[in-house]
Amino acid sequence: MTSEAPIGIFDSGVGGLTVAREIRAQLPSESLVYIGDTLHSPYGPKSLADVRRYSLEIMDELVREGVKMLVIACNTASAAVLRDARERYDVPVVEVIAPAVRAAVKATHNGRIGVIGTEATISSRAYQDMFEAAPHLRITARACPAFVEAVERGDTTSPELIRVAEGYLEPLRAADVDTVVLGCTHYPFLKGVIGYVMGHGTSLVSSDVETARDVYRVLASEGLFNRGSAPATYSYRQTGPDTDAFVQLATRFLGPDVAEVGHLATGVITLPPNRIQEDA
Repeated sequence: MTSEAPIGIFDSGVGGLTVAREIRAQLPSESLVYIGDTLHSPYGPKSLADVRRYSLEIMDELVREGVKMLVIACNTASAAVLRDARERYDVPVVEVIAPAVRAAVKATHNGRIGVIGTEATISSRAYQDMFEAAPHLRITARACPAFVEAVERGDTTSPELIRVAEGYLEPLRAADVDTVVLGCTHYPFLKGVIGYVMGHGTSLVSSDVETARDVYRVLASEGLFNRGSAPATYSYRQTGPDTDAFVQLATRFLGPDVAEVGHLATGVITLPPNRIQEDA
């Protein structure tokens, strides 16, 4: 591992691209390798044991490739595998739950915070347990499994989605929360509908910006900033076979930044001989 090595980012699909975008914005000299496990997405309905297996397989590959840091850009995977990852690898590991919790504690005025996420994330109590360090807070947690499917099919505005969001978010409104943690990296793409249903005065907290700040802090403390003269490069891959669908969604949500996506086979992982990269 060298300071010129890329940062490895892993998510179950396209959601983690929000984290990758913020890392690029805050650290434009850093190269990134992004892998979305679209073959097994969504993670939310799956057991934490399965999520752990999928996650470690991909992170093992990223470490073999020589990344200098791992970013688990998936709330469900963070809940399932964070402790294992920090014990298993010799590179720093950054996740998305703690940064969002810190931001929510700062944002709330009435001490009532809502947390929405996948079924696995909410049932793991990863967020609820972390908020227990601030016992004055009142936490209302709600699983919103259909949100990931909506993002993955590119739906952010349909009447059906609005109706689903109203059903999911009614307990948060009834609890008078003033801050909602978007406990899945897909959910920032749904800020419009979530904000519409929750109404004015509700703060929406996502982990992308705060996670990128954590990445910056870790690189600074470990002396791992890229000081090389070569321009940063960005590699995007997915495990599912339909790379065109990944590109279409990523381009819709993030613009032409993600122009091409390579394929990463899972099982016994085999890589294509030439990874698709972009020059910064």
